[in-house]
Amino acid sequence: MTSVNVTTQKNTVTVSTSGQLTTVTATTAGPQGPPGQAGSSFSLEQSARVDKSIVYFDAASSRFRADASITQATLTDGGNF
Repeated sequence: MTSVNVTTQKNTVTVSTSGQLTTVTATTAGPQGPPGQAGSSFSLEQSARVDKSIVYFDAASSRFRADASITQATLTDGGNF
């Protein structure tokens, strides 16, 4: 069995086997964050939500909200989408 030691993280690894040169390209996904933390910085206040509430960002509270103040019907006169 062949042993591989990685000392520097790179996207291209050169492997030499019996005088032949082989190039292997490794692709990794971008940063995912710690396990179980996906979306942890997203806070949604929805206790006052109503039918057809639309999520909006409230700068005063630094939170996303879904309530009766902004709904499909309040965006435009008629609110048909």
